[in-house]
Amino acid sequence: MAEPSEGARDAEAVSKFVESFAAQLVEAGMQRMPARVFAALLSSDSGTLTSVELGEQLRISPAAVSGAVRYLAQQHMVAREREPGSRRERYRVHSNQWYEALTNREAVIKGWERALREGVDSLGGGTPAGRRLAETLAFFEFVDGEVASMMDRWRIHRERHFGDG
Repeated sequence: MAEPSEGARDAEAVSKFVESFAAQLVEAGMQRMPARVFAALLSSDSGTLTSVELGEQLRISPAAVSGAVRYLAQQHMVAREREPGSRRERYRVHSNQWYEALTNREAVIKGWERALREGVDSLGGGTPAGRRLAETLAFFEFVDGEVASMMDRWRIHRERHFGDG
């Protein structure tokens, strides 16, 4: 059975999903407006919407859309695209947004690791604070290695189940 076009969808059902999934993202720590915009983009067949479309669907102002998209772009969860021959932008959710978001955290984790190493050196590894920092450093090094390994496995799994698209 063919999937209905976006125009044929039950707008109320889509809205319920967007708000429900956004609430889960907020519960996990994402800001409310970016969560709503992300859920709306994720639930669109094309994976792209304009600022006007997002504003109408979510009943939010252009400024709210702009702030949410800025945040999502910084998190590598959406990209801005210019429509050919137009000044209007479309916002696209990455097809592999979770992969992008996780792998782009690597630079953040590496920065934390450097700061923690400096802290251990400054405080001394034998002090209670130095040992606590060393354990925190070991945790982030462990997580970094596990995430890298997991993402390698994800690429294989994704290829097997969804192709390279």
